[in-house]
Amino acid sequence: MAQRKPDWLKVRIPSGAEFAGVSKAIKSRGLHTVCEEARCPNKAECWECGTATFMILGDVCTRNCRFCAVKTGREGVEVDHGEPERLAEAVRELELEYVVLTSVDRDDLPDRGSKHFAECVKAVKKAKPKVKVEVLIPDYSESELKTVIGAGPDVVAHNIEVVKRLQSKVRDARAGYVKSLRTLKEAKKQDNRTKSSIMLGLGETEDEVLEAMDDLRDVGCDILVIGQYLQPTLKQIPVVEYIHPDQFKEYRTRALKKGFREVVSSPLARTSYRAKEAFA
Repeated sequence: MAQRKPDWLKVRIPSGAEFAGVSKAIKSRGLHTVCEEARCPNKAECWECGTATFMILGDVCTRNCRFCAVKTGREGVEVDHGEPERLAEAVRELELEYVVLTSVDRDDLPDRGSKHFAECVKAVKKAKPKVKVEVLIPDYSESELKTVIGAGPDVVAHNIEVVKRLQSKVRDARAGYVKSLRTLKEAKKQDNRTKSSIMLGLGETEDEVLEAMDDLRDVGCDILVIGQYLQPTLKQIPVVEYIHPDQFKEYRTRALKKGFREVVSSPLARTSYRAKEAFA
């Protein structure tokens, strides 16, 4: 039986002129946002502030993680080479100062979409040179990572998603804890500000969360986001526990003591939530 959501997880229905403006600018250009595809609970707050996290490379993921509501398939959609320019137009129209670019996994492509990722970063930077761009990337390595970083993003983010013990239970078999840490380590070696995220409420222990923090610091991760896992639909893995906001505050305190430059830790926190503030 599904647990009842506590009061601190209740969010309002999206509305308002700013929200409508962002929605129109995105949909009119055939763009996707993780705000919608992943059913993010912060959509109203972020969109009404004129911000959004764009999801490139289509809306079909070649992986099938048990926590995610994004559509999956053996192959993604055809790469849209006009997407970088339309993305840049939307950023210009919305007058964004901080842009987050993420994507579905594209294991069906030779370069797993890294070149297209780089082209999107370059297009946004060209359209608005002063904009800060954060990339939330798949588990890229070597040439893939070099291609994306070569485009000049300001933050390179990749999520370990959950503590080590729960990886095989929650993530697709092609993903992995060590693999994700390697991506972050390689990005940090190339002198980038790095970021990662952990979901809570799937049965992890406090010691396991602290261990994950240590592992992230060992690879030089600068920014940590900790949030509550919320079951998007009945098809995804259920919530084991709703973590109290006070515990999130405690985790933030512990993480800062471990040396993270910034920690965003709250029930509704997601990787790109308050990304601009975390960067600053």
